[in-house]
Amino acid sequence: MKKYENFCVSLENMKDIYNYEEPYDNVVLTGLVGLYEITFEQSWKMMKEILEIHGFAEGATSSPKMILRTAYKAGMIKDEELWLSALQERNNVTHSYNRKIAMGIITQTKQKFYKMFCELKEEIDRNWI
Repeated sequence: MKKYENFCVSLENMKDIYNYEEPYDNVVLTGLVGLYEITFEQSWKMMKEILEIHGFAEGATSSPKMILRTAYKAGMIKDEELWLSALQERNNVTHSYNRKIAMGIITQTKQKFYKMFCELKEEIDRNWI
């Protein structure tokens, strides 16, 4: 599955986020936010494809929020609130020119979101492929 492969590559790239510490220059800051955004995008698109393959009609929608809710109901993800929080941060990426917003995305990625993505990969590998 191409979307699964894309997600795995983006997740592998995302672990580089731990190679950088504050203070971040603008290029590093932008790049770290970009790693988060790409991995989030690949994650929900992969979930959508897998849900469709497994017959979840809700997977046909293009709404990330609906995909996350369906993935939670299906047992693909365990913490719906965390994923909805990650969606909100993805929506904030368009405002990451604001250093405070960008720093919030990076901090949450290091503290919560990277682990969340790794748990998703483990779940997919174990139960969905």
